[in-house]
Amino acid sequence: MRINIQYHKTPYGELILGSFKDQLCLCDWRYRKMRDRIDQRITKGLNTSFAEQDDDILRAAREQLDQYFNHGRKAFDLPILMTGTEFQKQVWNELLNVPYGQTVTYLQLSRNLGNEQAIRAVAAANGANAISIMIPCHRIIGSDGKLIGYAGGLKAKQKLLELENNLFSQVHP
Repeated sequence: MRINIQYHKTPYGELILGSFKDQLCLCDWRYRKMRDRIDQRITKGLNTSFAEQDDDILRAAREQLDQYFNHGRKAFDLPILMTGTEFQKQVWNELLNVPYGQTVTYLQLSRNLGNEQAIRAVAAANGANAISIMIPCHRIIGSDGKLIGYAGGLKAKQKLLELENNLFSQVHP
């Protein structure tokens, strides 16, 4: 069995989507700096390789992402397969608790995990997230309120946060 992958162009950048055994295991920025490292972690963790092939999970992922980008979806409803260390999975699961349209700091995220001293490890795990947008690492900001670190780039992070805050969907006279 292989990881089926497809590329998906969005208004925010191009994504690479991957599924394995009817679960989404990859929704990441195609041209991110850590692309090779992320791909190696996933293929090694699942003991398989990539094959460019479409399937129902990938079609559903593209449809749900398009709904999200068009203000038609706030949460995703797909089976997700996280591939990483137990600590990374704890961080990624905690990211799922950050509500649509809200942000938390790396320090708050560390506190939520019960270890404020682990802020750097939490930030590193956040940066290693391979299921971007759906596991909302873009909602994590610096303690000073500034946007820092994002695999899709800070412009994409800002645009995603603006999308979730509906800044452009309000009617102006």
